[in-house]
Amino acid sequence: MDTLVDDSSAKLARRIQLERDARGWSLADLAERSGVSKAAISKIERAEVSPTAVILVRLATAFDLTLAGLLLRAEGDAGRLSRADEQPTWRDPDTGYVRRQIYNRPDHPLELVQVELPPGRQVEFPASAYARIRQALWVTDGELVIHEGTERHVLQAGDCLGFGPPAPVVIANQSTRPCAYVVALVRN
Repeated sequence: MDTLVDDSSAKLARRIQLERDARGWSLADLAERSGVSKAAISKIERAEVSPTAVILVRLATAFDLTLAGLLLRAEGDAGRLSRADEQPTWRDPDTGYVRRQIYNRPDHPLELVQVELPPGRQVEFPASAYARIRQALWVTDGELVIHEGTERHVLQAGDCLGFGPPAPVVIANQSTRPCAYVVALVRN
C-alpha cells in the first residue's frame, strides 16, 4: 500500500468509512465481509496508506459495489459527460497498474475503464469481484495474458475477451513493454 496518483487518497479513505458507517458495521464486520484485516482497514480509513487494487475490490465487493462504483462515490458524481481531463486516475501502489475511470454513473449500468499495466506485472481478482457484473476486456496496445479460472487467454492489440461465469482472474503483462486495455462492464 502506498499513495494515490492524485489527491483522492483522503476522499477514498472518507468514502470507505462512510460506506462502513452507513451500514452500521464495525471494523471487525467489514474485515469479516471483505477478508481485509481490521488493522489495514483502519490505516486506509485514516489515509495512512493507500489500498492496492485487490484490497479495493475486496472492500467494494463487501459493500456490494464494483471497484469503479466505490471510486466514483469517493470522487463524486460528475454528470453524464466525462471530460478526459476530469476522469479520475488511480495507481495501484503494488503493481504500478494505472486505472482511468472513463465513464461511470450510479444511474447507468455501463462502466468504462482504461488500464495500463506495466511490463512483467499482474493483478489478481477473486471470483467475488465478478459476481454482479458482466465484462469484456479489449486490448488496445501490447499483449495480455488472462487466466480466468482454469482457462488461459493470450490477447494481442485489437483482441477482445468477454468474461464467463465468475471465477478467479489473473491479468498479466508478461511482455517487456506496457500493455493498455479497456474494460467495459455492466452491473447485473
